[in-house]
Amino acid sequence: MSDPFEFTDSPGPAVAAPSPYLAGLNDTQRQAVETTEGALLVLAGAGTGKTRVLTTRLAHILLQGKARPWEIMAVTFTNKAAREMRERVADLLGREVEGWWVGTFHALGARIVRRHAEVLGLTPAFTILDEDDQLRLIRQLLEARGIDEKKTPGRLVLSAIQRWKDRGLTPAKVTAAEGSDACDGHGLDLYGEYQDRLKALNACDFGDLLLHCLTLFLADPEALAHYRRQFRYILVDEYQDTNVAQYLWLRLLAGNDGNLCCVGDDDQSIYSWRGAEVGNILRFEKDFPGAHVVRLERNYRSTPHILGAASGLIAHNEGRLGKTLWTEGEAGDKVLVNGVWDGEEEARFVGDEIESLQAKKHPLNGMAILVRAGFQTREFEERLITLGIPYRVIGGQRFYERQEIRDAIAYLRVIAQPADDLAFERIVNVPKRGIGASTLQAVHVLARAQGVPLTRAVEDIVATDELKPKARATLAALLADFDRWRGLLSTMDAADLTAQVLDESGYTTMWKQSRAPDAPGRLENLKEMVAAIGEFENLAGFLEHVSLVMENDESTADDKVNLMTLHGAKGLEFETVFLPGWEEGLFPHQRALDESGTGGLEEERRLAYVGLTRARRRAIVSFAANRRVYGQWQSAIPSRFVDELPAEHVAARAAPGLYRGGEAGGRGGFGEAGRFGSGGGWPRRRAAAPLLDDVAWSIQPATAAASRFAVGQRVFHQKFGYGRIVAIDGNKLEIAFEKAGDKKVIDSFVEAV
Repeated sequence: MSDPFEFTDSPGPAVAAPSPYLAGLNDTQRQAVETTEGALLVLAGAGTGKTRVLTTRLAHILLQGKARPWEIMAVTFTNKAAREMRERVADLLGREVEGWWVGTFHALGARIVRRHAEVLGLTPAFTILDEDDQLRLIRQLLEARGIDEKKTPGRLVLSAIQRWKDRGLTPAKVTAAEGSDACDGHGLDLYGEYQDRLKALNACDFGDLLLHCLTLFLADPEALAHYRRQFRYILVDEYQDTNVAQYLWLRLLAGNDGNLCCVGDDDQSIYSWRGAEVGNILRFEKDFPGAHVVRLERNYRSTPHILGAASGLIAHNEGRLGKTLWTEGEAGDKVLVNGVWDGEEEARFVGDEIESLQAKKHPLNGMAILVRAGFQTREFEERLITLGIPYRVIGGQRFYERQEIRDAIAYLRVIAQPADDLAFERIVNVPKRGIGASTLQAVHVLARAQGVPLTRAVEDIVATDELKPKARATLAALLADFDRWRGLLSTMDAADLTAQVLDESGYTTMWKQSRAPDAPGRLENLKEMVAAIGEFENLAGFLEHVSLVMENDESTADDKVNLMTLHGAKGLEFETVFLPGWEEGLFPHQRALDESGTGGLEEERRLAYVGLTRARRRAIVSFAANRRVYGQWQSAIPSRFVDELPAEHVAARAAPGLYRGGEAGGRGGFGEAGRFGSGGGWPRRRAAAPLLDDVAWSIQPATAAASRFAVGQRVFHQKFGYGRIVAIDGNKLEIAFEKAGDKKVIDSFVEAV
């Protein structure tokens, strides 16, 4: 029997054979597989079998003899995806494929650069630097120029260089105006010196792997023509996540008439913060006139109600190509939208739901809590620990294991217990105070000789001439700070003291000045920790709680609830998905709105769409009427995304203590007017949407009764304290609180004084 999978020296018709690999495809999937010539954009909605289409298309091209393995380039974003693609194609063909170009952008770029290293001023054995090496090199350049790194941090310079490389810009292509705006005017000069230094070291960073390819293709037409001839078929996964450099690289390789197939979903483009350009996929038909577009809309993952809610939500985005997911499955449960009083009650609600599902034999592995911001995980982690429910944090550490939280707790441990050597050693030079290894060694030697804690050894050594004057002064000042903070323990609120310690130590300033992408998130986590301390009577109680949590955190159970950010959930799926914190300012996140305007809002909406479409059977959205943000209580209004969920796909539930005025019933969904149709940013109640308005606003009166309060009246609120009424809008009061500032609250929670 002849081998149906046999490559010859030149492509041509393969031996006729049945095509069982096509049998399980639906019509649009098969169209995407069999449309092999010219440019093709496959708009693959969530759960529509994208990976199956990609791998079947690769197998089809090989089995039909349209190309040999080395004439195919398949580009992925992760090594895991590349590995899965190879394995799936091998399963379809019944054998491994050798010699083809399957890998990430960077891996394939490195392969090309090594082939042409000499042309680019390198040798084929060049080194690829990691981030630590890149930073070390940048700091050497700063030092050589006499630039103070405190004013121009190395990370800031590296970030600017990476952004230029993501846009395909060499130093010669960066405009003088843009260069003068970066890094206090030093950015462009440092970029040029950095590139020169890399070549001298025979090294590249990851950005160079594509940037050098662009340089090669533009400078050497013969090299470009060679690769265009070689790669008869180019396939690209997750095209919506490409940056400018990746886009240019693909455009050059494909040319105007190449067989380029890009698979992606414009509705799942959520990585602009790392350079992704959703415009790349939106202008595909303009870039390749006459291109075929195939929409994969049949979903094999979620129920009709979940898909209906997600489709209705994403339809509010203007920057999209448009598609509507559908499925033939049973309708299933509607998306549950639940309003609660505060974040703590939200965590209790989610915990109760998990326990209820667990009692019905729902595996914990099939549940996920997807948060918008990392600081949100704390309340859920602590609630799950209290209930004894095992969990895992995917894509990150548990809250109290994070670097910034451990550092902050180390400061508090030294205040509470001066003999805590491990804590003192952790933060003695964090932030950097110029305490070097030799200074610490001298302190350790003295502590061991005298049998005393490090802090006591420091007290003794700073009174001598053992250390250099600067080190002595720094350590003496640090001890004085700890003594002063320790003296405030009995007179100052533990949360306020913690905030003061973090500020006066320079720790918060260190993160504020950091240009690392995760620095804002670390600051949010610190503020969340300060808020958590406010829930305890004193500092000792909080530290004991943390010790017990850390001891209790490490579960050996395999069946665990999944806890992660929405960004980390892309590509995953679960039976039940909890989506907490759907409030304005948190989701959509205020920073995204402030920095990117409409584009930021649309990306946040795509993130909400991704969250909903992770769910197979149940999606549960929640929001809080009040949330303690960074130690202060704030009234919250439901996210506009709640407003945009189609009523026919939503069920709403009023949480105990929030619903006031009758039994909850009916269906959810805000009306088309939106919550911003009335004055002051408060929603106008409408009869068309009886339940969700009730959940969100603690039941507004059906008729506008005269307020029992008056402007200028002094009142008391159990969360915000004393204040005076500034304005009245129905049962909403705008109050200038003495300590909490201006807030909008519901009059039923206010007392006259």
